[in-house]
Amino acid sequence: MKKNKITFIISTLALSIVQFSMAQIGRPFIHDPSTVAECEGKYYTFGTGGGGLISNDGWTWHGGGVRPGGGAAPDVIKIGDRYLVIYGATGGSPNHKGAILTMWNKTLDPKSPDFKYSEPIVVATSDGYEECDAIDPGVMIDPTNGRLWLTYGTYFGYTRLIELDPITGGLKKGNKPVDVAIVCEASTLVYRDGWYYLLATHGSCCDGANSTYNVVVGRSKKITGPYMDNVGRGMLEGGGKMVAATRGDLIGPGHFGHIILEKGVEKMSIHYEADLEQGGRSVLGILPVVWKDGWPVAGEKFKEGTFEIESVRRGYALELAVDFSRMPNAPRGFNQPNTEPIKPVPALKLEDVAKNWPSGNINLRIGDYMSRPHQKWTITDAPDSTGYLGGPYYKIVLTGTNRALTATANAEVITLPEFTGSPEQLWRIDQLTDGTYRIMPKAVPNSNEKLALISSGDSTPTLGKFDFKSDNSKWNFRNP
Repeated sequence: MKKNKITFIISTLALSIVQFSMAQIGRPFIHDPSTVAECEGKYYTFGTGGGGLISNDGWTWHGGGVRPGGGAAPDVIKIGDRYLVIYGATGGSPNHKGAILTMWNKTLDPKSPDFKYSEPIVVATSDGYEECDAIDPGVMIDPTNGRLWLTYGTYFGYTRLIELDPITGGLKKGNKPVDVAIVCEASTLVYRDGWYYLLATHGSCCDGANSTYNVVVGRSKKITGPYMDNVGRGMLEGGGKMVAATRGDLIGPGHFGHIILEKGVEKMSIHYEADLEQGGRSVLGILPVVWKDGWPVAGEKFKEGTFEIESVRRGYALELAVDFSRMPNAPRGFNQPNTEPIKPVPALKLEDVAKNWPSGNINLRIGDYMSRPHQKWTITDAPDSTGYLGGPYYKIVLTGTNRALTATANAEVITLPEFTGSPEQLWRIDQLTDGTYRIMPKAVPNSNEKLALISSGDSTPTLGKFDFKSDNSKWNFRNP
């Protein structure tokens, strides 16, 4: 029995390390990916050299995306009922002569009868002498006025901003480029709370595990700049606050793309120059976007482990609704002799308290965290190949048992004695823009509603509509 327990711990640790290292699964091999776009229930991204990746769920990726024109570093955005695809036609020639083109398609699905790209339109060029290289486009619709903006450029000189016509996809008449940054590439724009954010890639690329790519940001109240970082250095002076850098075996993140799923749930698509766990290939990565003090930063893909699941509502912990097990009393520190040897008070063990629990289903509640066995949860990647944008579904069980957190047909949460792998026992865990987490079942029995784990009171966990404005919908994971 002891040997099996050790084997289990080692296996779980190995799985955790691999999961943390891998960006996405399947065959997510791509360089300079466009912002991930959703089309008819699937996810798409395009890369340098043409083609791209497709995913049915946002976690497992495979080839099959179609983008004509070759070249480098495309981007894509949905405008109305059409998709605008932008790419650098030359792919960064040694003499820095470049051209950026745009084209439309009604769908990104190459198997659709409506799949047909329009003739490309040139929107920017570089002649090889000016201090700019017309590649690496990034596109944004300004949510305040509907205007369409494009940034482009590499380390050779300036990153530039131009305005496009959102109807034709061509250069807006009379528009002239504006210099907004220098010594960076793969730029794009994000608007939030009255600020325009310019995200760009610093460092060296295209050298595999030796690449030093990283994503930085500056911001401005005007879309034309100047873009300043958190210490007041302008991006025209080489400034930029760090957003995403190398993590463990994932080397050289670059080519930021912004994805807003709903209020409070945002993701970034990037590529890593090298994923050491996947042969050092360049791979697609998807991370949460967290906003801290008005600045975006790369969040964390959830890591497996053992946790206290803490409600943000009041700081209470998710626990089994069982009788509270008392620990042995120790001297309280007054009116006690202090001459005797100090002995540790042993922690309560699962086997000491579980014998008093019901053998069948057990309800849940929320209570003061006291480091008791009925308050500790082990979360691992579920033995299931499906996922969601940026992550797998997770299995949540009471630590040391197979008792699984489960959604019910009454939109409640309970624990069942065994994990079966059914959809109501698979959980999505998204880091939110404020750094807390949302926990959602893959499915609620007999329901098509999208529900999340919420605290409906100081002591009652249940399922309900996610509301980012309410602490009832938010959770933290603490090391027990």
